Amino acid sequence: MSVLILTREEVEQLLPIDECMSVMRDALMALARGQVHQPLRTVIRPPDAAGVMVLMPSYRLGERAGYGLKAFCVFPGNPRGGKDAHQGAVMLFSAETGELLTLMNASAITAIRTAAVSGVASQLLSRDDSVELAIVGTGVQARTHLAAMAAVRPIRRVRVASRNFDHARAFADEMGFHVLAPIDPVGSVEEAVTGADIIVTATTAAEPILRIEWIKPGAHINAVGSSIPAAREIDAAAMAAASLFVDRRESALNESGDVLLAMREGAIGPDHIKAEIGEVLVGAKPGRTSDDEITLFKSLGLAVEDLASAEYVYRKAQQAGVGTWVEF
Repeated sequence: MSVLILTREEVEQLLPIDECMSVMRDALMALARGQVHQPLRTVIRPPDAAGVMVLMPSYRLGERAGYGLKAFCVFPGNPRGGKDAHQGAVMLFSAETGELLTLMNASAITAIRTAAVSGVASQLLSRDDSVELAIVGTGVQARTHLAAMAAVRPIRRVRVASRNFDHARAFADEMGFHVLAPIDPVGSVEEAVTGADIIVTATTAAEPILRIEWIKPGAHINAVGSSIPAAREIDAAAMAAASLFVDRRESALNESGDVLLAMREGAIGPDHIKAEIGEVLVGAKPGRTSDDEITLFKSLGLAVEDLASAEYVYRKAQQAGVGTWVEF
């Protein structure tokens, strides 16, 4: 049996953001149609360990049938040593035999598919005339989200904020070559998001950084950074005021601190979730219903997104002759 190994650089080469958005639309529609089996992610937290391990399995029926598993560790101290906090791999297995087909870099898959899903959500939920973008955070997700937002809306200006202004300035200098719109580093989240048509929060914050009084009517928010029950980026008032869309209800009600903590404070209930993005894509639920409506997409990241990305990259790598085959 031969297994195809794909590095981070090879995955990035094979999965441009616009192509990934098409793959994510298809995956989210399959989820909405009941063609995906996907348990909640498993988090392994050994006492006194330096990090955690996360397992995200899934199975998809149909033409693109297969099993997928993303296994990765999160070590918060890694960046101090110049390494990514996320370390892991995405595996694709045959639906017919169960054989391992490919092993590829998880960081690349995660960075691209997360931004691509936000791109799909923004195309569905943001106003067509959205031109002002605010990004809070300057890490990997901020970079891929800039590309995704520029791909779906005619962005004319970008404001970026970080806890460290030097990071915001470095982001603007680096990413200014990748988009046509000017990127302005600013000194606060409030300054970044005031007047913005689209807001991306991609931080490691544990407490709210985005407040309702800063958000203009008609804005769309992609809340990306928080993916555990104990942390949130959006304050309860903003959660209550916004029309809330999610990638998956079950995940949001079990894993999202933005949702769970607002519920604990009595600001919202489980029925505040208006729809899953896949339900909007297949026409089962409406998206934005008015120009003044604030829409919020709470992104957690789904195993089926990793599976669909891996399947697409695997096929494309075979066609292009990219990657390294090893006997297994």
